[in-house]
Amino acid sequence: MKFLVVAVGHRMPAWVEAGFGEYAGRMPRKGRIELIALKPASRTGGARRALEAEGERILAALPRGCMKVVLDERGALIETAELARRIARWRQDGRDAAFIIGGADGLAAAVKQAADFTWALSPLTLPHGLARVVLAEQLYRAHSILHNHPYHRE
Repeated sequence: MKFLVVAVGHRMPAWVEAGFGEYAGRMPRKGRIELIALKPASRTGGARRALEAEGERILAALPRGCMKVVLDERGALIETAELARRIARWRQDGRDAAFIIGGADGLAAAVKQAADFTWALSPLTLPHGLARVVLAEQLYRAHSILHNHPYHRE
């Protein structure tokens, strides 16, 4: 199973790159995390048009048949163990998972409607770079739970 992180925003601070890279690098080859960073759309035509343009690019970047998980503060709050169970089900179905992080204005309605699951990492609004790091860590933690790795301790 492959995990894709499709995120609007291409220039992140070094600490974001380091944090994301740390957890992505811990994943095994069969569970690797791949980042697809999309440049934010120009706001010259207005924020709404930019949001729609970003949405089109996000949807075009998603592999056919993947599980589409939108990260949104209004999504479902789940525990890491539940994330691990969901990942196990997706893996049984033979589906890769794409985790979608929007840009400064959020996500286009078309992206939200295409989602198979809407997940809130936290009820807090997180900076997009921090969301990348938290997501990568949670994917690694869920993987460690599924493989009885000592990283996750209960």
